[in-house]
Amino acid sequence: MSAISPQNSITEFIAPEMAAVNHVIRQQLHSEVPLVNQIAEYIISAGGKRIRPVLVLLMANAYQYQGSRHHELAAIVEFIHTATLLHDDVVDESSLRRGRQTANALFGNAASVLVGDFLYSRAFQMMVGINSMHVMQILADATNVIAEGEVLQLLNMHDPDVSEERYLQVIRSKTAKLFEAAAQIGALIAGANIEQIEAAAEYGRSLGTAFQLIDDALDYSGNAEEIGKNVGDDLREGKPTLPLIYLMKHGTDEQRNLVRACIEQGDESKFEAILAAITNSGALNYTKEEASKAALRATNSIASLAESPYKQALLTLASFAVDRNH
Repeated sequence: MSAISPQNSITEFIAPEMAAVNHVIRQQLHSEVPLVNQIAEYIISAGGKRIRPVLVLLMANAYQYQGSRHHELAAIVEFIHTATLLHDDVVDESSLRRGRQTANALFGNAASVLVGDFLYSRAFQMMVGINSMHVMQILADATNVIAEGEVLQLLNMHDPDVSEERYLQVIRSKTAKLFEAAAQIGALIAGANIEQIEAAAEYGRSLGTAFQLIDDALDYSGNAEEIGKNVGDDLREGKPTLPLIYLMKHGTDEQRNLVRACIEQGDESKFEAILAAITNSGALNYTKEEASKAALRATNSIASLAESPYKQALLTLASFAVDRNH
């Protein structure tokens, strides 16, 4: 396992399995409607970290799964995730994702929303094919919670009084829930017991939380080329993320008033001033510390998992969640 590192990526370790997942994705993307094919192909070919499908594969293999259903499950999870991205970018009016134009910027909002619906419904068609009520329950519940999280985030937009707990509730619903489901179904398909499936769920939940916390920190500390989106997008969208919430709580009156006005108005023209305040206040360090705590919870949750290269990869993934710059 010495070859596995955040730099050369865990996906290289399971490259043959990811190739099998990509094959399933390509098969299941097909539609008789050309525009569906065009947009779906554009989104899927953009790549990304594919952390959620990787999580399905690693967890299934960690529990010594024998079979190929985990490839289909990994593809289902990626379809659900991709559908949320399509809808997200429309809601957020985003123009850049993964270093490329968003689908809504290229094809329009209506087409993006409808192709997102296609991906959701195709994912559910595939779930039926798995023929496991438990798998369907986990993924159906996750999809519903994600939708609630999206609405909750919408309610939080341009609200400078959002608390840390309300912010974390959005993360748990909107991001961590699909990580949780991916880990759960990986363990479930491999025949893990109830306690092991719950441990997998805790791993996914905590890993997803760590990932989102770092994403929110990178919006004030990364650069567009590395993170694949425009730096400052969160401020433009009026999103009260943890760096801003911390600054509101611990900053000066002047800083609080500045943040409040920027969140209320979605004013990115003051980004440099906000950035300086966030950097000097310790807000980024606090956000990264909270991400580290979440990653540690993920690591601790699989302590009893039998030693294997796949367990080591899961541990490495938890470290990568915090230490990355993209």
